[in-house]
Amino acid sequence: MKKLTLLTTLALAATSSAFADNYIGGSIGSGATIHYQSDLSATSAVRYGLNLSFFGVSSSGLTLGGGVDYLNDVSGQSYGGLNPYYGFGLDAGVALGNATGVSIYPHVLGGVSFDVSTPLSVFGELNAGPSITVGGGATGIGFGYGARIGLNYRLP
Repeated sequence: MKKLTLLTTLALAATSSAFADNYIGGSIGSGATIHYQSDLSATSAVRYGLNLSFFGVSSSGLTLGGGVDYLNDVSGQSYGGLNPYYGFGLDAGVALGNATGVSIYPHVLGGVSFDVSTPLSVFGELNAGPSITVGGGATGIGFGYGARIGLNYRLP
């Protein structure tokens, strides 16, 4: 029984670690970001990003923004090395100081990635969704959209 438990544990560990690729990268487009991405399975991943365009300290105060995206491959689709994916995410930003406020941007996204070499891949994606801002005694609700191109480097 102990051997069966040990073999089962090793098999599960080998299976889960096969999909546990981690990446670091960045993107430009609708803002500049750096991110960390981790595979959840063979076809899905989660990406955590820091929005550098919304990050800073100035005479008007402190600003900080970031986001999280869930990414899922389009099952079984590859077009000449281009791998399409879709997902959804949530970006948020906070401004503290003279212009205090909070903004959130829940969105859907679609993109395509291409493996350039073994650890390196590039991607391009589009996103859209409602944009909500609260601050300065006012609330604004609108429609947001964006595009970005980026780079992922798979960690060893």
